[in-house]
Amino acid sequence: MTPTQAPSETLSARQQAIPLIASFMAASDMPRLNAALNQGLDAGLTISEGREVLVQLYAYAGFPKSLNALGELLKVVEARKQRGIHDAPGREPSRAIPTGDELLTVGTANQTKISGGPVKNAVTEFAPVINEYLQAHLFGAIFERDNLDWQSRELATVGALAAMPGVEAQLRSHMRASMRMGLTPAQLRQLTQVLAERGDADAATRAGHALQEALAAASGG
Repeated sequence: MTPTQAPSETLSARQQAIPLIASFMAASDMPRLNAALNQGLDAGLTISEGREVLVQLYAYAGFPKSLNALGELLKVVEARKQRGIHDAPGREPSRAIPTGDELLTVGTANQTKISGGPVKNAVTEFAPVINEYLQAHLFGAIFERDNLDWQSRELATVGALAAMPGVEAQLRSHMRASMRMGLTPAQLRQLTQVLAERGDADAATRAGHALQEALAAASGG
C-alpha cells in the first residue's frame, strides 16, 4: 500500500463513508455513527480500516470520543455477525513501527510531506514539545501504520475537524494536505456534499469554506 492512491474525480462509496464516520465520532452522535459504520462496512471498509480511523482520530478529538466510537464499532460488528454478515477483517500494519530517535525522524519526514514543508510557527516555537508529540506520535507512530492509506487518513481528519467549531485553521490546513495526498478538488467538493446530504449542515458549511480558502491559497488568490 502506498501513501497516496491514483487520482480520481469522485469518491468511492467506501471513501464517502470515512468522513461521515469521522464527523459523527467527533460530534459524539452515536446513532448516526452506528449507521455510518454499517454503511462503511457495506461499502467495503474492512474492520481494521474502520478501527484505524477511530484510533487515529483520538489525536484530533480526544481519547474519550475515540474509545466510545471504538465501542460502537465493536457493537456494530457483533450485531452484523448475529445477522449473518461476516465483514472482511482487514489487516494489521505490514511492518514494525520505529521507536526512539528513528520514530521522530520518520515522523518529521511524514509531517513535512503532508504539510508541504517543515512545520515551524509561533506556537511550535512557544511550545516545541507539542510539535515533537505530533512528529513522533501522530505522524510517526500512527501514520506509519500502513493498514490505512494516507488519503483515507486525511478524509477522516477533514470529517472530524469539520464537525468541531473553532478549528477552522486546522481544517484549512488539512484540506491542503488532502490535495497533497492526491485527493482532487472535485473529490473534496463531493466530500462537502456528502456532509451536507448525509451528515451535518454546519460541518458541511465549515468544510466548504475551508476548501474554498485552500483552493484560493493554492491559486495565489
